[in-house]
Amino acid sequence: MKVEYAMEAVRKGTLAVGVCGKDSVVLCVEKKSVAKLQDPRTLRKIQKIEDNVCVAFAGLTADARILINRARLEAQRHKLTLEDVATVEYITRYIGSVQQKYTQSGGVRPFGISTLVAGFSPEEQPQLYHTDPSGTISEWKANATGRNAKAVREWLEKQYADTSGLETVKLALRAVLELVEPSSKNIEVAIVDRKGLRIMPSDDIDEIVKLIEDEKEYADKQRKTSARQQAMEAHATAKTEIC
Repeated sequence: MKVEYAMEAVRKGTLAVGVCGKDSVVLCVEKKSVAKLQDPRTLRKIQKIEDNVCVAFAGLTADARILINRARLEAQRHKLTLEDVATVEYITRYIGSVQQKYTQSGGVRPFGISTLVAGFSPEEQPQLYHTDPSGTISEWKANATGRNAKAVREWLEKQYADTSGLETVKLALRAVLELVEPSSKNIEVAIVDRKGLRIMPSDDIDEIVKLIEDEKEYADKQRKTSARQQAMEAHATAKTEIC
């Protein structure tokens, strides 16, 4: 029952989308509106765990802070003990084990967050994992969590293709734009590639969003033109048959 309450907190959380491309993993999240006097850096939904691993989450921000700090400590412990950077799978399994532990321990409640963990494997392959409040972990090519995640996931199933570079970013942004206003004020984007983690500047996000909107407008015009031509051809054929 406690896990169901945690799942509900995730469903009410802001949307987060992850897309795994050929050469990178893109995390795209919905940003909450920030008060005029508030520092927006204190409300980031994408957090760095290691040089090769970052996390996006949906749900309770306070719970996420605790869980992410634990994951960072475990990553440093792993590096100190084994003299090697922790893999994406290792970090994901650790996060999932902590979440699962809190579903069966007395005097505590489950973490009210779901995470998307992105990074590169030791074989330099992009990876995207998902964890939920029950501690279940799974690997995905593309996934969404947070509000209306089911609808976005269904959209991704129809639209997903093996992409690289800018096309991967555009696919993730298009998924978020299904529900979010097209502006960098409402969207945060992170790219994980072989060079590490990079948070995309607001100007770059606005530029790509405008490109997506222009492509969508052009596609709509093409569809209308095609439908008009088909209607005219059908009318001409019917007229010929009557004659």
